[in-house]
Amino acid sequence: MSARFISRKVLGSLATLAFVVVFNFFLFRVVETDPVASLFRGKELTQTQRAELTRQFGLDGSQGEQFVRYLGQTASLNFGRSYSTNQPVWEEIKDKALPTIALVGVAAILSAVLGVMLGIAAAWRRRTKTDYAVTGFTMSTYSMPDFWLGMILLTVFAVGLGWFPVGGITDPASNATGFAKLLDQAQHMVLPAVTLTLAYLGEYAIVMRSSLLDTMREDYLILARAKGLRDVMVRNRHAVPNALLPVVALMAINFGFVLSGAIAVEAIFSWPGLGLATYEALKGPDLPMLQGLFLVFSASVILFNLIADLLYAYLDPRVRTG
Repeated sequence: MSARFISRKVLGSLATLAFVVVFNFFLFRVVETDPVASLFRGKELTQTQRAELTRQFGLDGSQGEQFVRYLGQTASLNFGRSYSTNQPVWEEIKDKALPTIALVGVAAILSAVLGVMLGIAAAWRRRTKTDYAVTGFTMSTYSMPDFWLGMILLTVFAVGLGWFPVGGITDPASNATGFAKLLDQAQHMVLPAVTLTLAYLGEYAIVMRSSLLDTMREDYLILARAKGLRDVMVRNRHAVPNALLPVVALMAINFGFVLSGAIAVEAIFSWPGLGLATYEALKGPDLPMLQGLFLVFSASVILFNLIADLLYAYLDPRVRTG
């Protein structure tokens, strides 16, 4: 992979990120909000106190002055202070990032692995009951809104059967530490992770099935069968490795989108991550928190798109000359 190709992709991603940073500032300025009035509702404030608080929130001066200040602060990862908690936005994002990364990481891995396996089974048994069952199931879960799917799982397995906790990341009444606490967190993660897994499972299965069907028409597979190789060997050694190329790229792209798409699922299951923080900030509206979260989500999508482009070019040299 040439340095020119890599630099072109990196510069393109940086240009996209720069646009997002500028767009991020003006997008949320459309929402008229008074953080001083929201935080100090019912309290009598003097004009001096109000002006000082407005300055602390970075809303003093003209919009142009605010924009210049915003660019400097963003470059140093200073996203201001939350209107709701009056805490630094970046610190809150860091505190809530780990639960989201854990949830999204588990769901992304499970959906990719299971989706690929189902896609292989459907393609290799095309137009059979296996193909129809797999395709029907994955298309159904893929078409369901994740919040609706989450509410069904919550109602059936948490409220109805009582197999899993209703929400949160740990039991508030538990004082468990170490491995016991980890098991408690894993139990709380099951339903939201299953929800995200089912929501993205179908995409991997459909892409893998389509890619494998295209690969199965290649001449080298016909030649391999003519040499007497068993179907299992033809599939595992020749067909599947070549059909995995678009799925590998899709995994890199999807991780960024799943990270930003967990808002509804985290809100339903009260999972204390970035998605729930976004939901709470929207109710305010908490302008600095929304700006910080939007920028983090956008940057994650841009980053993983860049990784997908570079990975695809590494796996398929034809892309570099395209």
